[in-house]
Amino acid sequence: MGLDNVAVQWPRTGRFYEPVVAEEFADFAKFAAAAPPQAGPAAALASHIARTATVRASAYTDLVDLLLGLEGVLFATDAAAEDEDPVIDPDGCAWIAGGLEKFVAGHGELGDTVTFDTIAQVLRSALAEARLADHQLRWLETRLEALKDGHGHPPQWNFSLLELDVLAHFYRRCTDRGFAVYADF
Repeated sequence: MGLDNVAVQWPRTGRFYEPVVAEEFADFAKFAAAAPPQAGPAAALASHIARTATVRASAYTDLVDLLLGLEGVLFATDAAAEDEDPVIDPDGCAWIAGGLEKFVAGHGELGDTVTFDTIAQVLRSALAEARLADHQLRWLETRLEALKDGHGHPPQWNFSLLELDVLAHFYRRCTDRGFAVYADF
């Protein structure tokens, strides 16, 4: 069992959040059907979103945390502590989508394969131009080291840029239509 990010109606009515009907994401199926053969994971993600209005988020949690600089983003840990519900509101979805969109744009010149090393390159480049670059680059190096295993090996991330673009589109759709995302374990 893993983490699912389920699109839900915002705000909650009654005791529970109402799931968004899959038809709100039906156009993701067109992407899946038109995706090139090498875009298998991106097409599978788009197809799953189109059928369920849900992202199987487990594979993306550490990546999104690294890109956005917080822990437990897709688990909605801040919301869970504050509201007792693990929900990412539409503004939070906009923040996630924006971070992913910026990353996808910044990674474009490095090719279509997203790995631990290319992620580090993109982030180092972005932070080098920041106001407190030295401080932020030290933070980044600490985070990158923390992601390595006991033998010093980095995570074996191998995403396609298109897959992360589909993920960004899911959160952008939630933002644009005023949906929230419920973190379901």
